[in-house]
Amino acid sequence: MNVEMLYEKDVTTNYLQGKKIAFIGYGAQGHAQANNLRDSGYDVIIGVRPGKSFDNAKKDGFDVYSVADAAKQADWIQMLTTDENMADIYKDSVAPNLEAGNVLGFSHGFNIHYKEIVPPEDVDVVMMAPKGPGNLCRRTYKEGFGVPALYGTFQDYSGHAEDLSKEFAKGNGAARAGLLETTFKEETEEDLFGEQNVLMGGVTALIETGFEVLTEAGYSPQLAYFEVQHEMKLICDLIYEGGFNKMYADCSNTSEYGSYVIGPKVVGPESKQAMKDALTEIQNGKFAKDFMDDYRAGFPELKKMRERSATSQLSEVGAELRQRMPFVKDADKYSTPQN
Repeated sequence: MNVEMLYEKDVTTNYLQGKKIAFIGYGAQGHAQANNLRDSGYDVIIGVRPGKSFDNAKKDGFDVYSVADAAKQADWIQMLTTDENMADIYKDSVAPNLEAGNVLGFSHGFNIHYKEIVPPEDVDVVMMAPKGPGNLCRRTYKEGFGVPALYGTFQDYSGHAEDLSKEFAKGNGAARAGLLETTFKEETEEDLFGEQNVLMGGVTALIETGFEVLTEAGYSPQLAYFEVQHEMKLICDLIYEGGFNKMYADCSNTSEYGSYVIGPKVVGPESKQAMKDALTEIQNGKFAKDFMDDYRAGFPELKKMRERSATSQLSEVGAELRQRMPFVKDADKYSTPQN
């Protein structure tokens, strides 16, 4: 089903004006959205626990409060903490301070879709999900543009929830690039599927497997790294700029021919079935349950997998080579497992 793309000219209501907006969380998305909305003329405050984010928000000139105090003051509470701790923060500090007619906003549908958060019936529940990382949202806004975003509603108490969602997206600069309507279910399931099967899980597994095949065949790890990981960015940039056609046009006939012949053999019927199985576990809630169970146990599985990835031969070779690349920013920052 095709969805109509909306732009600034299509967002003409004014229900958001005059509302006090509290951003709960001041990480990459919180920082970007809060600054964009403030620069668009809205009344923005920050709710965050003491620490680096609290200090950064203060430094950026915001009025900063505890989560509970920010929620108590606000007409709109935008939840931008991590998926795994959002429900606890909501239950402890946001829910007791919600009032009838408030707006509860999200940029990812995980906690609503999987019922980690069950909002009261007398609030609007809306989504504005930028299709890009926070730093890019902020940079493109300042450049006079923006990144596209999804908008949607889960609960329409006021009768204006959809308009509020679109106005919030416009204030973030997203309507300059385009808005697409979605649902919390659709956004959550598609987003998880894309991350797991293509953008992160699929790409990293493909790179790791290619690296292993080359090194096990006797090729140097350094050569293998450049061939299967370093060049990935160059190919992805071409696809981003002009799709597969530009990528193929900018590469050799040899590489194009080999891509058509071998690609479907590498990512073939077994891979497609694995993707279908992964989608089923997203749809039936198994992935969400496994993830939240691991979080509540202290993330033992995530920590083991993170350690294994960070100490692999591919990671060690890549970290060593990037140290010699002055054009790669913060080359050694992620060479060891993060907390």
